[in-house]
Amino acid sequence: MVKEISREWKTGTEDDYWVRTCAWSAPGCHPTGCGLKLHVKDGKLVEVEGDEEHPISQGRLCVRCLALKEYEYHPDRLVYPMRRNKEDRGLDKWERITWDEAYDEIVEKTEAIRAEWGARSLAVFGGTGREATNYYPALTYAVFRSPNCCTDLSGQSCYGPRCSITNFILGTGYPEFDYAQFFPDRYDNPAYELSEVLVLWGKGPLQSNGDGLFGHAVIDMMKRGTKIICVDPRLTWLTSKSEYHLQLRPGSDAMLALAWLNVVINEDLYDHDFVEKWCYGFAELKERVQEYTPARAAEVCWLSEEDIVASARMFANAKTGSIAWGVAIEMMSNGPQVAQCILDLNAITGRLDAPGGVVIGPKATLTGKWRYENQQYVDPEDMEARIGTKEYPASAASMAICHADTVLNVLETGKPYPLKFAWIHSTNLYACGTSVPQRWFEAMKKLDFIVASDLFMTPTIMGLADVFVPVATFPEHDGIVQPHFGRCTHFLGAMNKAVEYGETKSDLEICFDLGKRITPEAWPWDSVTEFYSWMLEDFVGFDFDELRAKDAYQAPYEYHKYEKGLCRSDGKPGFETVTGLVELKSLQFGAWGDDPLPYYIEPQYSPLSTPDTYKEYPLVLSTGGRKFTSFHSEHRQIESLRNIDPWPIVEIHPETAAKYGIEDGGWVEIENQFGHCREKARVTPTVDPRVVHAQHGWWFPEQDGEAPNYFGVFKAQINNLMPHEHIGKLGLGAPYKCLLCKIRPVSGLED
Repeated sequence: MVKEISREWKTGTEDDYWVRTCAWSAPGCHPTGCGLKLHVKDGKLVEVEGDEEHPISQGRLCVRCLALKEYEYHPDRLVYPMRRNKEDRGLDKWERITWDEAYDEIVEKTEAIRAEWGARSLAVFGGTGREATNYYPALTYAVFRSPNCCTDLSGQSCYGPRCSITNFILGTGYPEFDYAQFFPDRYDNPAYELSEVLVLWGKGPLQSNGDGLFGHAVIDMMKRGTKIICVDPRLTWLTSKSEYHLQLRPGSDAMLALAWLNVVINEDLYDHDFVEKWCYGFAELKERVQEYTPARAAEVCWLSEEDIVASARMFANAKTGSIAWGVAIEMMSNGPQVAQCILDLNAITGRLDAPGGVVIGPKATLTGKWRYENQQYVDPEDMEARIGTKEYPASAASMAICHADTVLNVLETGKPYPLKFAWIHSTNLYACGTSVPQRWFEAMKKLDFIVASDLFMTPTIMGLADVFVPVATFPEHDGIVQPHFGRCTHFLGAMNKAVEYGETKSDLEICFDLGKRITPEAWPWDSVTEFYSWMLEDFVGFDFDELRAKDAYQAPYEYHKYEKGLCRSDGKPGFETVTGLVELKSLQFGAWGDDPLPYYIEPQYSPLSTPDTYKEYPLVLSTGGRKFTSFHSEHRQIESLRNIDPWPIVEIHPETAAKYGIEDGGWVEIENQFGHCREKARVTPTVDPRVVHAQHGWWFPEQDGEAPNYFGVFKAQINNLMPHEHIGKLGLGAPYKCLLCKIRPVSGLED
């Protein structure tokens, strides 16, 4: 007899059913939470469809979701715990073990290290925007009781800086542009007003869906009449549809932003009422921007003065509009000042928390409080000794993670104290964001014990790990999706378990298992679903089972919260800043020894700052543009996706290619004073003749994984050319987007 299943999120029979769920990871993705319908037959995922009833994605899926079956059942996927001897690092000498054996070894060795060296010697490394982002702090603080929650990204150059700067200026989380994401009836909601003008500054929303933004919403808005301005060194599909494409020199964004402020203020295009009531430091900002004229910006940025002025006017004169910025801004040493300018522009034109402007999240977040409360399990003296706290106090004050550049210094020198253990948590360090990756690799080899968690064998795991534990895909576990990692969450969606495969566990399940062994007082719940219910009931008043039954939960949203005391913990009108106002002049910047007003500095290596170096390396190098087919270094072994993008690509203008004898599709060596790598040329007019753009995150799963090749990870690694500790004054931002290089044709990837 066939038993019928009748729940809103799961329908069919025990052997043939559909599950409605929301996607996060793995496979890798930011917490966009697109709605899926998964068809499972005889225990196996057989079909993937978009959920047309999901209020945000409305049935639309990217190619990575469409390739989910291929990822789920890939023959190279690792679905069992494994171990090898420390002396066998770099060799494929893994043996399968049980979870209990893995946990026993982890507990035994980490407790021994703690007893001899203290909790400070233990570190957890996280990265990317996978679900693990929410839980590797808990693994650090509430399991290992260590202060050292680490990343490898120089200048913390992804999302953290924008949240930090926003917190300093506004006292809230990063504001996203308003695409009616909070309303079930979306664009038809009577409170909503369509943005007349949307500025995308260093933001590629179609490819990246960065941080939880559903990027295709830009297309929805364009169909309804929104006009686009793009600030981007590359020509893309979106820039080709823009009213203005400001194709500036990489790294000169702060100059352009200050010139926009010059136009808006001097031409009296700002919102006087908002500035007078809600802003601090306007007079000083007005004085500062006088030196940043459109004429000066045109020369520095390689733009026309006319386009700078006209685009600024278009933005400021629009009835509704906003500026949204992406990770490109944070991948510059001057990035914090660009963010400051963009926030200032949104503020003085009255676009903050306004319909059709930028939306601001609530004061509380679903997991944010819990994540940081976990620091209570760390000894206060250890917490004060967190790596990078003294060197970069601004970064330490705004982010719970250790400062990446300082972490490398500690690994190499053992000062002020040595690190002995690392957990590499759902991140492929040496294929993705690490500057000077070979230095990091050699430094981490010194560690006594290393654990890694992931889904496939990666160069990082092959080179370093002693114990490996397998992570579940999102169809294999329950969870909650929180766009923008809780900082500006417009909905909550349930990840509903649909299948089982191997012996995988979610990131949170691994925390639970180890936490109950090492720090049981931090883990009082009997299951992860009970934990989710605890969070939800405290935050929204219902449990996880109720969330499962919803397409998504969208909390009521109010505009102009600052007028109603909804942005401050004391309930007073204004913003959660020192002055209670939007700080156009930041008191906190000044307290940390930086200029409290925005300013422009040239990239450390550029045609203007280092003309002699420019003669030897006569091209500006930009990196890191996102692709539809991959999430950073992930998906390289997925055949259907690799067929679309088979090789790492460097974009070169036809004039530049001809000058250096480079043919379209030919291999190119890219070199500067820090290192070199090889990628294939795409000869295209979409970049300036003085600029090349190289892809990041490349390794080759089809190559030999053992030492010294490590799946070819260093051959096409553009971060070989990235310097260490060339960062902004606040410790935020690094020059991933604006270095110098030279190029030459070569015969192939190999010498």
